[in-house]
Amino acid sequence: MAKNPSTTPSESAPKKAKKPNSFQQMIQVFQMTRRTDPNVVWLMVLAFLVLVGASLLVGFLLENWVTGLIIGILLGVLAAVLILSRRAERAAFAQIEGQPGASGAALNTLRRGWIVEEQPVAMNPRTQDVVFRAVGRPGVVLVTEGPTSRVRALADGERKRLARILPNVPIHVIESGRDEGQTPIDKIAKSMQKLKPELTKVEVQAVNKRLASLGTRLPIPKGIDPTRVRPDRRAMRGR
Repeated sequence: MAKNPSTTPSESAPKKAKKPNSFQQMIQVFQMTRRTDPNVVWLMVLAFLVLVGASLLVGFLLENWVTGLIIGILLGVLAAVLILSRRAERAAFAQIEGQPGASGAALNTLRRGWIVEEQPVAMNPRTQDVVFRAVGRPGVVLVTEGPTSRVRALADGERKRLARILPNVPIHVIESGRDEGQTPIDKIAKSMQKLKPELTKVEVQAVNKRLASLGTRLPIPKGIDPTRVRPDRRAMRGR
């Protein structure tokens, strides 16, 4: 069968979607945040106007209002972007809160220095309560997902197992959730950053290699996919 000469390979091949540029990404972040937090618009405008007004006042006092205006605009834009970044982070967490794997997704917002296990390290297949793990200079941190009455036994079992494998490594447990004694998912990373460093960077790598050598013992039940329930880190930073 003869080929159709009017169809070229470039025409028949599907076109790749262009990635949005920085300005388009900022617009997307703003729209996503505004849907969840309508007050973000007024906060950004207020911050911009306050800084522009203050800079203008200083400029008039120094008899150089043009420079004051320019500096005020720059500072105002910076303040508005910072407010958008903070509010975007809250909006992103609000979208995933309550979904299976949300606690694991929160761990992926940690800064450098942490090694995060993306899959749960312990779980109850019947209730889908899970425990996620991260390794950093404070030691090993276990983050639970589920009611305290159910998930505490699961976390204690994993902590005892790790204590036998890593007898000299601190092990911390953070219970995620909104109940008393639990930590909301948007504050998990901050809580972990506040933990006191106990290990060196070399020791962190050694601990991670030791844990990696043990392999994954657990299958992932249906409904839990922490690789899909993950906040957009670029959106949460506002860029």
